Amino acid sequence: MPVEFIGFIGSRNQSETIPPAGPVVDLNHVETAAKIHENGGFDRTLIAFHSNSPESILLAQHAAAVTRDLGVLIAHRPGFNAPTIAARQFATLDHLTRGRVAVHVITGGSDVELQADGDHLTKAERYARTSEYLDIVRAEWDSHTPFDYSGRFYDVRGAGSLVHPYREGGIPVYFGGSSAEAIAVAGRHADVYALWGETYEQVSETVQRVRASAAQNGRAPRFSLSLRPILADTEEAAWAKADRILETARALQVRTGYVRAAEIPNEGSRRLLAAAAQGSRLDRRLWTGIAALTGARGNSTSLVGTPDQVAEALLDYYRLGISTFLIRGFDPLLDAYEYGRDLIPRVRALIAAEDGQVTAAA
Repeated sequence: MPVEFIGFIGSRNQSETIPPAGPVVDLNHVETAAKIHENGGFDRTLIAFHSNSPESILLAQHAAAVTRDLGVLIAHRPGFNAPTIAARQFATLDHLTRGRVAVHVITGGSDVELQADGDHLTKAERYARTSEYLDIVRAEWDSHTPFDYSGRFYDVRGAGSLVHPYREGGIPVYFGGSSAEAIAVAGRHADVYALWGETYEQVSETVQRVRASAAQNGRAPRFSLSLRPILADTEEAAWAKADRILETARALQVRTGYVRAAEIPNEGSRRLLAAAAQGSRLDRRLWTGIAALTGARGNSTSLVGTPDQVAEALLDYYRLGISTFLIRGFDPLLDAYEYGRDLIPRVRALIAAEDGQVTAAA
């Protein structure tokens, strides 16, 4: 099956090892990152969303405007825009970019963070709202006659849009969340289900759960895995680099803000910390050092090794059903360049060979 690579564009150059500096919206960084990803062979880049971050749709619009082929994956939280309006925003941008838009739906695991935007629903209520929200978004994209929708959270009458997605297949919906409520909604709505970088056993178990949920809705989503590859010319040098990253991240925690919270608010982070509790080096080359340090705040586990070794590890995940890899580094611009030069071509070649062997055997 085709493999997809997604990078990451922040509004400025920062990470667990690089404290934020300069303007919050750094146009030079956004433009440089977009061009590095496009030239490096990435298919898309994620534009993140937090309760205090620059607006993801607008950042994505600028990244798309300075590139020709690079897709954007726009993180989006349901419930803060009317679903009919959000659907038209995404469809409009999809036309402006000639079909390069995808949406990453994140319902949100932290009650405290969501309250900063005025959302006081429980997690279960938020996922129920997300399901209604996506029902309406898809209806707005697909319907060519006015429609009504009446639910617990939304009641729209005579809804309809003159603008629809640019491509026949529509706008892909990526979906994140590891709780039971999230898996149920993912089974109904996800075109691509997104996991963080877990162990082989954890990934296999989640893929099976989501496939079972999706099968009840007559759907078959693809799967995405998020990782932070650490590359070097030798395996020894790669692990030494990981150690330096951990030391730097620990020394800069207060300045970067990646401080472990007293309470872990979401199931995805708890799953990563459960893996970290098994050890810092798992499976072939999964490293949990940063996840353990920060409380698994988002994409925080790594594959460590030479480009060939990390490519082989990604092939292992491909064999478990993963066809999208969201990769970003601790040095955002340099790492994106090195992934495009050293890692992505190797993974594509390995997967092409793997698929060719399967086809020949069939």
